[in-house]
Parts: sequence; structure tokens; C-alpha cells
Amino acid sequence: MTDSDEVDRIVDDWERERPDLDFAPLQVFSRVGRLAKLLDRARKQAFERSELESWEFDVLSALRRAGAPYRLPPKALLAQTLVSSGTMTNRIDRLVSRGLVTRQTDPHDGRGILVEMTPGGLTRVDAAITRLVDAEAELLAGLPAAEQRRLAALLRKLSLGFA
Repeated sequence: MTDSDEVDRIVDDWERERPDLDFAPLQVFSRVGRLAKLLDRARKQAFERSELESWEFDVLSALRRAGAPYRLPPKALLAQTLVSSGTMTNRIDRLVSRGLVTRQTDPHDGRGILVEMTPGGLTRVDAAITRLVDAEAELLAGLPAAEQRRLAALLRKLSLGFA
């Protein structure tokens, strides 16, 4: 092994103390956990620089990905953000109060509403995603593009096993 990290040192210690156990899972998931903490930090900074909380980015990015005119019914936002309806109502209220979204009557169903992103919301989410992609690219800079694609494929394969 050419380079070792903190996980290698931890696993070496465990292997010395508990040679009866296979620490291969620890080799993977300890690194994934540590990388997740770095990613959380990078995301938080990207969102803060765009004056957004991570939950605000989640809602605004769902609207942005929907395409112009950047509106969705609350049920679609629930499905994409995996929060309860009460939590989503609270989030929409807070985004409305910040001027980042508005509530519109659904033209196809007068009883329903649509959440529509404002120009200010669009500006913020576009700035945040640009900063996020830049920060994440920096985190991956140590891997050549082919290795990044291979890692993404392996992580996709692993995550599909949990679905």
C-alpha cells in the first residue's frame, strides 16, 4: 500500500486486536462516512454563500429541475424531498416569507395549489448549484475522470442494493 489514511490505521489496530473479524466493510463505510462529513461541510458552505439553508436548496432545486415556469404541486415536492406534509407546509411558508417562492392556484384544478419559484429564488438556487458543483469537483480532483466514473458506478450499484 502506497498511502495510508486514518481508516487504515484504525483497521490495522482492530485487526491486531480482533484478528477473528473481517474488517473489509469498515474499510468502505468508514471512508464513506468521513467523506460524507466533508461533503456536508462543502455543501453547507456552498449554500451559505448563496444565502440558503440546505432544506431551502432542496425545495428550490426540485422546482428548478422541473423546468420553466419552475412550479410544482406540494405533493411532488414531498416526494422529492422526503419530508412530511406538515414539514413541507412549514418550509413553503418560510420560503414565501423570504420571497423565494409564491403559492399559485393550479389552473387545472381550482382547489389545488402550485408552488412557484420567484426570480430571486432562481438566482439563489442557480448560484448555489454552481458553487456546489465546483466544491464537489474540488473534492474529487484527486481522481482522474475515469476513476470518478468508476467510483460513481460502484456507489450506484451499492445504493441500488438498499432501494
